[in-house]
Amino acid sequence: MRHEEQARSLFGVSLSDRPRWQQFLICSSGFFFGYLVNGICEEYVYNRLQFSYGWYFTFVQGFVYLVLIYLQGFTTKQMVNPWKTYVKLSAVLMGSHGLTKGSLAFLNYPAQIMFKSTKVLPVMIMGAFIPGLRRKYPAHEYVAALLLVFGLILFTMADAQTSPNFSLIGVLMISGALVMDSFLGNLQEVIFTVNPDTTQMEMLFCSTVVGLPFLLVPMILTGELIRAWNSCSQHLYVYGVLVFEAMATFVGQVSVLSLIALFGAATTAMVSKGSHTVSFILDIYKAINRTAWNWASAHCHGNHIEDVARK
Repeated sequence: MRHEEQARSLFGVSLSDRPRWQQFLICSSGFFFGYLVNGICEEYVYNRLQFSYGWYFTFVQGFVYLVLIYLQGFTTKQMVNPWKTYVKLSAVLMGSHGLTKGSLAFLNYPAQIMFKSTKVLPVMIMGAFIPGLRRKYPAHEYVAALLLVFGLILFTMADAQTSPNFSLIGVLMISGALVMDSFLGNLQEVIFTVNPDTTQMEMLFCSTVVGLPFLLVPMILTGELIRAWNSCSQHLYVYGVLVFEAMATFVGQVSVLSLIALFGAATTAMVSKGSHTVSFILDIYKAINRTAWNWASAHCHGNHIEDVARK
């Protein structure tokens, strides 16, 4: 039996007995929700509050995940795969999250999205070499992926409100995240394919538990652990933002795993590109609001000066 035919559910909502388009819509909606909340929170923490501790924030997010998974009723007795299955996956997952979040300290949001928009291509290419998967895509799908990536890059560059800032460190970090992303989705698909009884909660729980120690190494070597702890201790409300973000991204992560299990890594990567388009629409909306507010402020200020002059 193929892995996409196995029983799947998403937060108690059965997916297996629904048409394919409904499965896709439900999983995509959960992913879009998590992604949009994550983007808003990251912009607030990194740009407004000027906190740039990507590894530490990923570390905190991991513990929130574990609490939420426990509340979902998952226990290790429900595991169907050995722990060693998740070692490579966990290292890649935590590295991808940490580098992506950390790159925002050196790249602005449009620049980061420009790089992340190319994710679908490395995922498709790597899928042809991953043992246990060996996916082959027809030429027209590669052409479609290229056109999608090209269009999103142009859309990003058209954001006149913020010019992309290509810091070398930021470029290296986001490039490393892209390499890890190319492995991540395919490794997750392999696990679902080899053992169809694997649940989304098991994969997220095991990869988080095994992956958290991997984050300690860069935090200790760079001194980020102490800096982040001291900074956040002085601004405890940051933890509130991080917990809220983690709760939303938890929904997104479980939805992504459902998409991978049902539709594959490449399709899931393409869905993620659609979320970037939505984020750009929100950016445009915010830019219009900022422009309108600035105009109104200037207009009111001008009228005030005229009133003073008349008096």
